[in-house]
Amino acid sequence: MSHHYSGPDFGFPHGDARLDFTDLYAFPKPVDASKSILIMNVHPSVGVNPQGPTTDVPFATDALYELKIDTNGDAVADIAYRIRFTSDKGGVQTATLRRVEGAQAAGTGDDGQVIVEGVPVSTGMETRVTEADDYRFFAGWRGDPFFFDTLGALNNLQFTGDDYFADKDVCSIVLEVRNSALGSKKMGLWARTLDGATGKWVQADRGARSNQTPFLAGEQNAAYLAAEPAGDAHFVPVFAHALEHTGGYTQAEATRVAGTLLPDVLNYDPMRPAAYPDNGRALSDDVVDFFLPLLTNGKVTQDKVGPHKDLLASFPYVGPPHKARSAEKVAA
Repeated sequence: MSHHYSGPDFGFPHGDARLDFTDLYAFPKPVDASKSILIMNVHPSVGVNPQGPTTDVPFATDALYELKIDTNGDAVADIAYRIRFTSDKGGVQTATLRRVEGAQAAGTGDDGQVIVEGVPVSTGMETRVTEADDYRFFAGWRGDPFFFDTLGALNNLQFTGDDYFADKDVCSIVLEVRNSALGSKKMGLWARTLDGATGKWVQADRGARSNQTPFLAGEQNAAYLAAEPAGDAHFVPVFAHALEHTGGYTQAEATRVAGTLLPDVLNYDPMRPAAYPDNGRALSDDVVDFFLPLLTNGKVTQDKVGPHKDLLASFPYVGPPHKARSAEKVAA
């Protein structure tokens, strides 16, 4: 279900909803093609295993959230945007955004050029946007733009058109950036979360393309989430096995299809309109109706759900949250 619930058995990576990467979007800025919008969504407001609402605390302060950019096609990051969060005694969170280039971009840490520092996170209905040089930045709760009949998926792909995410929220990290800062015209994008609770950075979740991890990683889920796109050829047999089971593919055909899904990066050329899966991903792209025919070998073609109506025409583009969360409530 997109990349939601990417931990074992549709749970959360490391058991922490705040580390659950859900969706990656990349599209040219409307009315200004010299800039791009990158959106990394994490932390679903409701879980399915375990069921029920997650914490109101938006981001983990002992975690690192990253957008990775490969500019030369080797599935290794050449540019990275890193976001860390801090929280005061009142529960108010602030964000710091850094940019890293070169060999350091493929690694992990708190290094890099500071773009914005100590800017407020939106926990209520407000939209706190920070501008710095040619960047715009937002972090906080928003309405989840992903649309899918989740319960139908869990019921053996028997879809009724019930959009599970219509009233759900998610935590968005939204970045407006000049295309010239993204390196080449064509690039590969992915996102990841890292858990630093033990004092050492451990990759908790990663991904780019929609739906693949929950449905295809299987028993290799933990290994897949901990891996890097450059090593994704290792998981082609894993994905192929799942496709044989769900779609009735022959082994050869399943291997071929699995090879088109890996490495798990989102190809993006900012000089072209966004259209998933060929070029980036817009907020209204129906990624489920692309993935279902692949998963089932054409037996199921749609889940009967369409885009949400609360998307914004301007930054941060993701609709407002469905539930108000105050800093005081977050602290509780």
